[in-house]
Amino acid sequence: MAFSIGNYSIEKPVILAPMAGVTDLPFRRLCHQYGAGLVVSEMVTSDVRLWDTNKSRMRLVHDAEVAPRSVQIAGSDPIMMAQAARQNVELGAQIIDINMGCPAKKVLNKAAGSALLQDEPLVQKILESVVSSVDVPVTLKIRTGWSPDQRNGLTIAKIAEQSGIQALAVHGRTRACKFKGEVEYDTIAEIKQAISIPVFANGDIQTAEQAKQVLDYTQADAVMIGRAAQGRPWIFREINHYLEHNELLTPPATDEVQAIVINHVKALHDFYGSFMGARIARKHVGWYLQTLADTTPFRSQFNRIDDAQEQLDLLNEFFVS
Repeated sequence: MAFSIGNYSIEKPVILAPMAGVTDLPFRRLCHQYGAGLVVSEMVTSDVRLWDTNKSRMRLVHDAEVAPRSVQIAGSDPIMMAQAARQNVELGAQIIDINMGCPAKKVLNKAAGSALLQDEPLVQKILESVVSSVDVPVTLKIRTGWSPDQRNGLTIAKIAEQSGIQALAVHGRTRACKFKGEVEYDTIAEIKQAISIPVFANGDIQTAEQAKQVLDYTQADAVMIGRAAQGRPWIFREINHYLEHNELLTPPATDEVQAIVINHVKALHDFYGSFMGARIARKHVGWYLQTLADTTPFRSQFNRIDDAQEQLDLLNEFFVS
């Protein structure tokens, strides 16, 4: 089930969605290790003047990346977007992904993300501007439209293909729906029929069986997994196995989960430094605890710790008990 994005062959039909504050380098590496065919970085603003913040600098680390290195940019100005794309390529990005799928208020207020979907001529300008400014493949993430009565995803998809976009991820909700309500896959299926570039189906895919159903129904080239990977990076392995063998993998044993959590937390400490790393580890550990259905007071105890080594010691104790 391999497909290509430009000259890159993606061997596995399951992709890690870019999520701000989640898909940093340690998490991308982990998901890739567990079978994600492609991992996409957190969104980087197209305003290069803002890249000097510590947060942006951490998001711009491309040299130690999993290849192909796909970096997502967001913005609404065609010239700034082209500049951001070029600078990311200079820093080592091998694929540029454009965000027109994010419904977050702070992105929408800048008329970026999924707000762009209501302005089709501007979409075309941005896509053409970015595609012509770099010599690497450019991909796009959209929603099915602006609102349920303005599902223009199909029109946007055709504009994208004509503008030279090499692959398209579609979240099965409109901008107005944010993350609520049923995901609809009909528009994704329609888009897949209408264009010849690879299409990725995204939205509420929680299990391996669901992934297969969505692929069968939409005929998409891959599924894109977002929130379901939080605390469950092994979901990529489960999906790949189910697609290949039509059988469910047994969930990872406790000692494997322990090794994943410990190594992930260590990687966060190494990447961010022990103080920031310890703080960022809290949310990831919280997600792991949810998948372990942990209802003990452990999480609130863990969240009070600032010391990196203490975090690791406490986690080892938790798994042993």
